Amino acid sequence: MLIISALLLVTWLIDRFAGLHRNISLLFLAVPLMTAAAPMMVFIGGIISTSLAPDPAWVTLPLTFMIAGTAVATVPAAMLARRFGRRRATMLGFCSGIAGGLLGIFAVKNSWFSGFVLAAFIMGFSGAFAQQLRFAAIESLADPADIPKAISLLMLTGIFAAMIGPELAFVSKDWLDSPHGYAGTFLGIGLLSVLAITVVSRFKAPPLTALESDLPGRPLTHIVRQPVFIVAIVAAALGFGLMSFVMTATPLSMHQLHAHSLEHTKWVIQSHVAAMYLPSLITIWLGKKIKTKYFLLTGTLMFIGVVIIASQGHELLHYWWALILLGIGWNFLFYSGTTLLPLSYHNHERHKVQAINDFSIFTFQGLSSLMAGWVLFNFQWQGILYTCIPFLIIMVAITVMRFVNTHRQADAH
Repeated sequence: MLIISALLLVTWLIDRFAGLHRNISLLFLAVPLMTAAAPMMVFIGGIISTSLAPDPAWVTLPLTFMIAGTAVATVPAAMLARRFGRRRATMLGFCSGIAGGLLGIFAVKNSWFSGFVLAAFIMGFSGAFAQQLRFAAIESLADPADIPKAISLLMLTGIFAAMIGPELAFVSKDWLDSPHGYAGTFLGIGLLSVLAITVVSRFKAPPLTALESDLPGRPLTHIVRQPVFIVAIVAAALGFGLMSFVMTATPLSMHQLHAHSLEHTKWVIQSHVAAMYLPSLITIWLGKKIKTKYFLLTGTLMFIGVVIIASQGHELLHYWWALILLGIGWNFLFYSGTTLLPLSYHNHERHKVQAINDFSIFTFQGLSSLMAGWVLFNFQWQGILYTCIPFLIIMVAITVMRFVNTHRQADAH
């Protein structure tokens, strides 16, 4: 209740003092209610699977399928938004949280592992619709200069989601009787989905003008060849993918391979999560003062710092500092990609471009999470770091590309 109260207070402050469209405060409230399912699954998915899975090697399958569900639903989410509008499409998409929660209750109560995996997959659909809301925020703004502030605010909701999910799992686990516990948690997920749908029902999307509605979109091949599109999608996808790759491997490396305590492992992961979202408090203020290319450069340097520090040893502080930089780097890269993407499309082209962007991000994230364990147990922690290097070279290349292109644009003017 304290977390929800804090979320409501911050929402009221945004609505009262941020000077942004009221849609932004509604989205700030709705997004963490819906995205809380992911940290909840991170927290209890493995615990439940330990009791239900026929093979211990499958305990991470529900989380992997949740990410896969988000990736699969990204294109339908964008197309439904185009067909029915943001509000109705999002309300429909959030119903998957209710459906997944109901199936999760049935699966856990009946010790049905396949059903539990399917429930996680269906709950992942709602994540795709929740992620689309950052574009809904952009479309609600009359002044493009307000985009950095709005994006930073929505990224800040990750802090609340990271707190709500595990707390919900703990508080609601005994709401319903089940052989292995936690059936009540999925009832809680369903209730959060209902709350999120209620909030989104108040959202008012700005309509396309008649001129925009009649304009033909440019060929997709033309759009994706633009340097700004390449930079935006690579920054967000590689930032998300490498973050998930290293983060997923970290607790396995710390606790199972190098005998760090669960308490130390938890502290490192909690610090990482805080580092992912707290920088948004800075980008809210700096976004209007500093060009996006400098956030892109800083994020890239942070990721390089992760590899350098993590390769120095396996002590607690090596992991802690590496994961702190990993979180900050992810924030800056995802912020950069989301902020730059609208520069690559006209308003009437937005849905198809946003669909490609999010499908790329969450597909790469899912594959990265899936591969992390295999790489770690076959090639150790150094293998994780060496695998990152080619992608860091790509990050350096697109950062240089952005600096070169903005310099040329300045010369042209």
